[in-house]
Amino acid sequence: MALDAPAASPAIGRRLAMLLVASAFTAAASYMFATVVQADGFDWLDVIRIALMAVAAFWLAWGGCIALFGILFRLDPPPRAATCPEGRTAILMPIYNEATAPVFARLEAIMRSVGALAARDRFDFFVLSDTTRSDVAQVELRAHERLVAMLRAGGHLFYRRRQQNTGRKAGNISDFLQTSGGAYDYMLVLDADSLMDGDTILEMVRRMEADPRLGLLQSLPRIIGLNTLFGRLLQFATGLYGPYFARGLAALQGDEGTFWGHNALIRTQAFASACGMAPLTGAPPFGGHILSHDTVEAALLARDGWKVRLDPDLTGSYEEAPANMVDYAKRDRRWCQGNLQHSRILAAPRFRFWSRISILQGIFAYLASPIWFLFLAASLAAPLVAAQPVYFDGRSLFPVFPYPQTVTALALLFGLVALLILPKLLLVARALAGGKAGDFGGAPRLVASFFLEILLTSILAPILMMFHCRSVAQVLTGADSGWPAADRDDGSLPFGAALSATWWMSVTGAAAALFSSAHVPELFYWLMPVSLPLVAAPLLVWLTSSVKLGKAAAKLGLFAIPADTAPVAIAQGMRLALRQQETDVLGEIAA
Repeated sequence: MALDAPAASPAIGRRLAMLLVASAFTAAASYMFATVVQADGFDWLDVIRIALMAVAAFWLAWGGCIALFGILFRLDPPPRAATCPEGRTAILMPIYNEATAPVFARLEAIMRSVGALAARDRFDFFVLSDTTRSDVAQVELRAHERLVAMLRAGGHLFYRRRQQNTGRKAGNISDFLQTSGGAYDYMLVLDADSLMDGDTILEMVRRMEADPRLGLLQSLPRIIGLNTLFGRLLQFATGLYGPYFARGLAALQGDEGTFWGHNALIRTQAFASACGMAPLTGAPPFGGHILSHDTVEAALLARDGWKVRLDPDLTGSYEEAPANMVDYAKRDRRWCQGNLQHSRILAAPRFRFWSRISILQGIFAYLASPIWFLFLAASLAAPLVAAQPVYFDGRSLFPVFPYPQTVTALALLFGLVALLILPKLLLVARALAGGKAGDFGGAPRLVASFFLEILLTSILAPILMMFHCRSVAQVLTGADSGWPAADRDDGSLPFGAALSATWWMSVTGAAAALFSSAHVPELFYWLMPVSLPLVAAPLLVWLTSSVKLGKAAAKLGLFAIPADTAPVAIAQGMRLALRQQETDVLGEIAA
């Protein structure tokens, strides 16, 4: 069922303003860089370098503008129905070879929270298992039976296991729609690591009932529950900056938003009628079932006239995340393949303009790293085909460019750095001025955490760049990532695992440093912020996966998030449920 096209959105003006700002910065950066590189003569490699710089600068400017828009724009509160929901909602938890106890502990916490609502009878729960291991499936079935008996949830909690997981998660949801979807007006799609409290779920249903055109409502999940140093760093960054980035994104998206695949409420009829997706022709990685199906589903809903909206003010929505860089890279590998698959549907008929922009953003989220890598490689090669300027004359700690390019080059360098840091700095200043510092451990600890976050993310950036480059290379050479099960343990890694995952980075970093030292020594020191982290990649990945270092940071109050100072009730409920499960298992063993 397609709706009439919605009226023009105020987001259009914001998009134009952002495009102008990002384009102006890109033009200025490209001109300044061209001024610098032509000092030793202009050749074909300089054209490539300028083009790569322009693309990379536009991507940086685009991301910086999203953050700034999040600070500048306040979104009007959305309409909501004040009454008890009339429609029925299915809460779906798709799982795939997961650790059963934490999954059902999360589900129990959500069910208890929803069970405290006056409208609890309007909600049913479904565990949609795509588990391929029969031993794990048996444990899932017993956990389901236990939970039904404990909560007296007969008729409200259902378990279904598919024998063939065709289409992966998208196929799992499609199977639910075909077998049970007609009984429900809405469905709340979760992941196996999702947590949402009942009040937030109820508020989402009220907002959807207040707007008959709303097809999908995406909440902003906050990351909690990580104890490694990398995990705490990730929690802090997303907790402090994430809401403003999301607000900026919502201001630009308007009613043509995106779908992140979980912690979102969907109008069942809209999804069933608009979001059927046949596999792409050909073999993976570019053919077959679309891995990053959520972005496409949002575009399909918008194409049929449904609103797709992100409401960043929806608190009470949580998720976990990979607790170390290796697991983070594994997840990114699958997302990379899914996003690059989107290149085949970018020109699909009737997609709305902003849906195409969202798809393009997803593609460039992974192409940005290879672009930076190629820029670095071209910059290393450029002096070999040009006259050799002397950047470090021994009289200054700063590079000296051929006059008058020194000021221009340094202005470009500091401009790029400022574009990365300034939005974060403004958000920290806003938290300090707005009395929010207490949520992040207090003003001194917030400032210290901010500087440490900038330092650590700068050091780890080359490692993430190389992981992305490898993922893109694998997809382009035809390697299929498949659909690996998520690892949801404490996240720590032995040094051997870190070395096995990153030894090739050390070789690459050492080779680049040696090449620079031998052939282009004037760039050796410029390359060190990239080459040194790559050489030390196994050590850095191992250290940041340490739970001990993460707990030490927590003890010092570093990388604190609001959940540290005001414990999340739904997360406490999950931990209590998990402990009760362990007690019950021990009791069964003793009996």
